[in-house]
Amino acid sequence: MATIAFIGLGNMGGPMAANLVKAGHSVKGFDLSAEILKAVAASGVTPSKSVAEAVAGAEAVVTMLPKGAHVLSVWSELASVAKAGTLLIDCSTIDVESARKAHELADHAGCLSLDTPVSGGTGGAAAGTLTFMAGGSDGAFARAKPVLEAMGKKIVHCGTNGAGQAAKICNNMILGISMIGVCEAFALGEKLGLSHQALFDVASTSSGQCWSINTYCPVPGPVPTSPANNDYKPGFAAALMLKDLKLAQEAALAAGAATPLGAEAAQLFDLFDKQGHGGRDFSAIIEMLRG
Repeated sequence: MATIAFIGLGNMGGPMAANLVKAGHSVKGFDLSAEILKAVAASGVTPSKSVAEAVAGAEAVVTMLPKGAHVLSVWSELASVAKAGTLLIDCSTIDVESARKAHELADHAGCLSLDTPVSGGTGGAAAGTLTFMAGGSDGAFARAKPVLEAMGKKIVHCGTNGAGQAAKICNNMILGISMIGVCEAFALGEKLGLSHQALFDVASTSSGQCWSINTYCPVPGPVPTSPANNDYKPGFAAALMLKDLKLAQEAALAAGAATPLGAEAAQLFDLFDKQGHGGRDFSAIIEMLRG
């Protein structure tokens, strides 16, 4: 079992660190919030007063932070305090360019590194069933895999530095687009007199089937575990979907890729967020699409 430092212990990082403890690892954590540090102590994470204190003696460091700027700030500090050979794993969802810069910081410090954004939301973080999309060297991936397996059920090596972030934003662009399509179809079905169950029974077993219908149906009833049955309490907040769609658009602009549906999805979620719904589940956008 390893000694692991975990930086960023919010809604995702907290339960992920707790699962590392459950797997038998010794985990030292740091977060800017004293309240969060107190909460994670109950799960067996040892609170630290600084990044440097958390990293001291750690064989691996996991970061879970809101933005690329935060990751680069923390990784700049890690590059100065982590001993050579330490494994640095970033599980944040950030822009590809920032991810590659983080890898450069790690390389200059003599550390192995991975960008490993996750899919699965807060429920997956708590249950230890996240999917990890990893970018980095074969050696870094091999060392990180046992750590990641304590927090998730599927770990995919997507390629070299930044490939994990690329896979994440492409996947979530698909998700954002497909959810809007599903919401439009259910809103149309309502206007045409179709019951939610009837449309679900057809679409979930024919050519319209997709995760947004079969697992996360945006109307109450057909899928009992979907947020629609709990007043759209977020499993994945609309503001986070907007963040990922914006990252996808930034990447598309930089790469010269045409993503017209991704751009439209970003605009619609931006409008939904500006209407004050960013804290609701992203599937709640059906309410806006109903007009």
